[in-house]
This record gives sequence, C-alpha cells and structure tokens, in this order.
Amino acid sequence: MTQLDRTVQKFVDALNANDADAFFATLAEDASMSDDGNERDLAQWTESEIFSTHGRMKVESVSAPTELVADYSNDRWGGMRTAWRFTVRDGLISRFETGQA
Repeated sequence: MTQLDRTVQKFVDALNANDADAFFATLAEDASMSDDGNERDLAQWTESEIFSTHGRMKVESVSAPTELVADYSNDRWGGMRTAWRFTVRDGLISRFETGQA
C-alpha cells in the first residue's frame, strides 16, 4: 500500500485536528490551491471550508505519496468524496488541488 508523503500526512492530521497553526506550518509561504479546477485564495478558502466549518478528511485511498481520495465533510456542505493532489517542495506543500472525485 502506498504511504502518504510525511508532509501531506501532517496536513491531513492538522486539518482533522482543526489546528490552523499546524496546518499552515505544512504550507510554503507562497502556497497556492484550487478547488474543482478554480483558483482560490488559500487563506479565505481554508477558513470557510476547513476551520470555521470543522472540516474533516477520512482518507479512503492513496494512489501516490502526494495523491489521495478522501471522504471530506464539513458543517457547510456535509460529506463528499474528494480527490486531493499535492506538490511538495523542500518539505512543504507549495500547492494543493482538490475537487469532487
């Protein structure tokens, strides 16, 4: 079974703990992201989709160290099956892309 990249695992753990400090510690200073193919403001998106809405990620499968499918849920949208792809540079996530799987 493919294991998640160490930094990606820290991202998942911090998200599930609703720990913004630990979450942002996994990200490069210039990190970017997209949701369903649309570029998003990372700080605004994480606040509305993760931290203020109690986002939770249950990893279903890992296809590569930086790619996973998860059952993602939050208080805003409920649950949905999502795909996540990460770019890790120098031990930090420089980009992540998510969307419905």
